[in-house]
Amino acid sequence: MRHVELEARVRSERARHVFENVLRWERYPDLAPHVRSATVHATLPESEGSSSWELHFRSGLLRWTERDRFLPDLLEIHFEQTEGDFDSFAGAWRLEQRDEDVVVRFTADFDFGIPSLEGILDPIAERVIKETVAWAVTGLFARTELTGDFELDTASAPDLPASA
Repeated sequence: MRHVELEARVRSERARHVFENVLRWERYPDLAPHVRSATVHATLPESEGSSSWELHFRSGLLRWTERDRFLPDLLEIHFEQTEGDFDSFAGAWRLEQRDEDVVVRFTADFDFGIPSLEGILDPIAERVIKETVAWAVTGLFARTELTGDFELDTASAPDLPASA
């Protein structure tokens, strides 16, 4: 099992506005170079949604469908893979208003279920997931700062396959 965590601070925004935009998965192919497609099957105002994803991964595609649970009063979105390439994949988006800014926390745990390849696949998948989240949030909100030890390598974007 591999744990992924990313935190960003969106300057001068309201948490509800950030929440409503973060869950616009259909925009992610235009925001994040790794995302080939994001198909929304159901979303707000329903309390549960569903979406299917394809991310450029190594020399192919990483695919999954997830169930999304929206908790607007808590400013949280929980997701869990229902089918796809991971053996398991689940996590959450948590937002918090801090003065004039919004802190966005993304966490996920995944496992491909292939112990002999985890040393190769897991670090690549972790990087792709973190970069996808970072590209999306910084693309949605220009005044976003990534916190912690993760930096988005903007020079790598032109080398990634174009979104479909």
